Amino acid sequence: MAKQRFSVPDMHCSACVMRLESLEDELPGVKQVKASYHKQEMEVEYDESKLTLEDLLEAVQKKGYHPQPME
Repeated sequence: MAKQRFSVPDMHCSACVMRLESLEDELPGVKQVKASYHKQEMEVEYDESKLTLEDLLEAVQKKGYHPQPME
């Protein structure tokens, strides 16, 4: 399992959090998504044998957000 944090500057409310956390149910390989609109960050735990970082970025972008991977 891998963990990746993202800065999501255009996340601004609890509906945004729910929309992003729904990736857990939509993408095979995603184990957990924790999002915070206060911090404008999200952390994703995922199985890197089933999903790439690029897949995650694309899925978040399709939901209308512009994630930036954090170190």
